[in-house]
Amino acid sequence: MAVRKVSARSVGKRVFLYGMMVSLLTFGLYAIYLDFAVRERFEGKRFALPARVYARPLELYPGLKLTPADLAAELALLGYRQVKSPLEPATYRWEGRQLDLVTRSFVYGDGPQPPILCSVAFSEGRIVSLTDRKRRSAQQLVRLDPALIGGIFPGKNEDRVLIELRTVPRLVVDALLAVEDRRYYRHHGIDPRGMARALLMTLSGKSVQGGSTITQQLVKNFYLTAERTLRRKFTEMIMAVLLEMHYSKEEILETYLNEVYLGQDGNRAIHGFGLASVHFFDKPLSRLRPAEAALLVGLLKGPAYYSPRNHPRRALDRRNLVLSQMVEAGFLPEQQAAEARAMPLGVVERPPRGTSPYPAFLKLVHRQLQRDYRDEDLRSEGLLIFTTLDPRVQRMAEEAVQKHLAHLEAIRGIKSGTLQGAAIFTDTQSAEVQACVGGREPRFEGFNRVVDARRPVGSLIKPVVFLTALQHPSRYTLATLLDDGPLVYRQAGAEDWIPQNYDKQHHGKVSMREALIHSYNVATVRLGLSVGVDSVMANIRQLGVERELTGFAASLLGADALSPLEVAQLYQTLAGGGFRTPLRAIREVLTAEGEPLQRYPLNVEQVIRPAPVYLVTTALQSVVREGTAQKLYNRLSPDLGIAGKTGTTDDYRDSWFAGFTGDRLGVVWVGRDDNEPAGFSGAGAAMGIWGDIMVGLDPEPLALVPPDNVEWVWIDPASGLRSAANCPGAVELPFISGSAPTRSADCGPHSVGHRIKTWFKGLFE
Repeated sequence: MAVRKVSARSVGKRVFLYGMMVSLLTFGLYAIYLDFAVRERFEGKRFALPARVYARPLELYPGLKLTPADLAAELALLGYRQVKSPLEPATYRWEGRQLDLVTRSFVYGDGPQPPILCSVAFSEGRIVSLTDRKRRSAQQLVRLDPALIGGIFPGKNEDRVLIELRTVPRLVVDALLAVEDRRYYRHHGIDPRGMARALLMTLSGKSVQGGSTITQQLVKNFYLTAERTLRRKFTEMIMAVLLEMHYSKEEILETYLNEVYLGQDGNRAIHGFGLASVHFFDKPLSRLRPAEAALLVGLLKGPAYYSPRNHPRRALDRRNLVLSQMVEAGFLPEQQAAEARAMPLGVVERPPRGTSPYPAFLKLVHRQLQRDYRDEDLRSEGLLIFTTLDPRVQRMAEEAVQKHLAHLEAIRGIKSGTLQGAAIFTDTQSAEVQACVGGREPRFEGFNRVVDARRPVGSLIKPVVFLTALQHPSRYTLATLLDDGPLVYRQAGAEDWIPQNYDKQHHGKVSMREALIHSYNVATVRLGLSVGVDSVMANIRQLGVERELTGFAASLLGADALSPLEVAQLYQTLAGGGFRTPLRAIREVLTAEGEPLQRYPLNVEQVIRPAPVYLVTTALQSVVREGTAQKLYNRLSPDLGIAGKTGTTDDYRDSWFAGFTGDRLGVVWVGRDDNEPAGFSGAGAAMGIWGDIMVGLDPEPLALVPPDNVEWVWIDPASGLRSAANCPGAVELPFISGSAPTRSADCGPHSVGHRIKTWFKGLFE
């Protein structure tokens, strides 16, 4: 049998053919995989849009209590510009006590509001008139656009404002094509001619636009890593061709304009021309001029290297080069380019805030949002979140906390930075949180003491003890005498507890009113033990503290730890007359398109009957008028009728004050994070901060309206019996109907007892 010889050449040919077939098959499978990857991302959700968080919009109307300085601060926060002739949105001009203003357009939950040209006239700290400058008619209400106070960003902290290609000015597209890809509309994803030209110019030492097309750049940013390897470049080219096979030039260009990285704002990455226009020029993309468009396009080569804020000279040279290339490509007349080159960079000094200037408040917002939304939706769906933050109240709270802590450290010789503080202020009518200061460094994004710091509250809890007793009017009234003598509390399995008063003294028999306004510990403990610790703890929960607390005797003096937020909720219910309204930091949430998604209306529930709350509140007014918070009464107008309570814990570790007026409630805490003694009572530290804030806010008086079942009776505090109004030391107290004492005290020649004695004496004379 003949053996057929196979030549080496034939074997090599077969190996080559098999190799080619395997390579083509591998390439085909790889191309199919890449094709799937391209279409999956491009046809799915291309961008993760962060949620944007806004403060409350300031509503101007005749009669509003607002000073020109306050409005000027609001306009500065919003980034409005002072000009000679305000005709464009976000501009204004002062003329004496009158402000001429053009508002920005904005989309609210109740619909879009176009720019409004108006004049605002002031007198004695109030707005006296609003005038529509266009129609020359009176205006009843003008709403300023709300300040952007932060965002909830995706994992990579990318931020962008999505734009549609049809809204992009032609000059922006022309500048982009002139610099990055002049043959964009003539190639199919890759441009061999451009690559060859780039290689030639690189070898010759000259600089020109790169060899990658816009489509390739998008592929690199959208799908691939930044590694510089031949494999990645090869993949990029395949994906660019596939992308152009499936999608139009317009779709690709629009995606590119929204995707590219153009700068950094702290830890927030600025992506897309829509956000970059606002970040650098504080104006929408549609209003850019050639010089501004050229600057943004110039940043593509190196956002950090050509940063107009950090390297203005480099940015100017780069912008002018882009303008020259627009002329060279026939996109811009030379005369217009020359005018653009002569212009300054025009970048706003302070960019609109993206990272929040109010991290403590934003944390409170995020916490409330998480009850209703998944975190990934908050970081990707572009929700518009309108909050309750009042920048004016927030600013005053921050300034007061910082100033007072530094002052307290100075007068005690404490190392700077030792003391910490927290403050939360709300609207008593709506329970909206207006300010939240999480520490002495309000821009610090770390530990938020309003929400997360839980400290013993001391005497702040005493009003709940007295409220619990006053719910039993047959046993307790504000005139009921309590024993403030020495007390030893014995409990099986524990050491004896001997509560002491702040002044280390005992005061014998004292009325309930006196015990509260002077914050007597021993009398409070006896009262709390009498009504039952469990009953007091139940009322704490009713007033709004949701967390379960382990009640024990020391809880009656505030040994339990609460956060300032929890204390604010408790006192909010007292300020509401026994109607509990959950504190809220959010008004409504809209979709990215401006459609209402969810509103956060008032949710009011009566949890305590009004009469006992009224009695306690009048006693808290006496705390300020003549008790432990009397310094506050001497500082602020007596007509305000402030109700408040100081709180001090063992060894002066915590200083608290909680109080409310007719329109605002505030809780302030001062102490040390290491729980060492701070050295201040509630009146010595926290109350001073509270007072500073209220002075600046000019609050409304607290005018209490007694419930129908409450009557006022003159009482002799020493005996707890009725008294004539003109008897020495007599006080007028409120009582729930039927609970006032019926017996009268013998307190002088005008008393009933004295008149009866005189009558009997006359009979026998």
